[in-house]
Amino acid sequence: MQKIYFSILITGILFILAVPVKAQIQFHIGINLNSQPAWGPVGYDNVQYYYLPDIDVYYSVPQHRYYYQSGGIWRSSAYLPHKYGNYNLYNGHKVVMNEDRPYLHDRYNSEKYGYFKNRHDQQPIRDSRDSKYFENKNHPQHNNWVKQQRHDNGHGNSNEKHNKQDNHGNNGNHGDHGK
Repeated sequence: MQKIYFSILITGILFILAVPVKAQIQFHIGINLNSQPAWGPVGYDNVQYYYLPDIDVYYSVPQHRYYYQSGGIWRSSAYLPHKYGNYNLYNGHKVVMNEDRPYLHDRYNSEKYGYFKNRHDQQPIRDSRDSKYFENKNHPQHNNWVKQQRHDNGHGNSNEKHNKQDNHGNNGNHGDHGK
C-alpha cells in the first residue's frame, strides 16, 4: 500500500515540475518577433515563412534565407535572386506560413494566395510605432529602445526614491535635478 502512495506522490511531483517547463518551452519557441525582418508585416509574433506571391518566393525567418525556383529546382540564398533586384520587400504583400518547407506545396500556395499579387496593404515592422516592435533589432527605433531600457533599468530605483520624497512634503520641488 505504501508503494502505491509513494508512486502517486512521485508521479504528482513530476507532473507539477513538468508543466511549467513545458509552458516555458512553448513560450520561447512560439515567439520570434525579434528575428523577423523589418520588411515583415506587423501583427505576427511568430513566423516561420513569408510567402511573397508577387514573385513566388518564400523567406524563412529562422534561417534568414529565400527559397525560389530556378531551372525547376528549389534553391535557397541569403539574398533575393538578381532577377528580383527591383522588387520592393517593404511594399509587396507577405503571407505568413507557419509550416515546414511550404515551398514544397508551391502550386497549392500560388493558387490559394494568388489574389494577394499586386496588393500593397500591409504595414511593415519598420514603419510601426507600436513599441513592441522596437525590440526587433531591425526596427529603426531599436537603438533608442535599447538606450531607454538601459536607462530604465539603471535609474529606476533612484526615481522611485525621488518620488517617495515627493510624498513626504517636497511638493515636487526638485531643484535642478533632471533638467
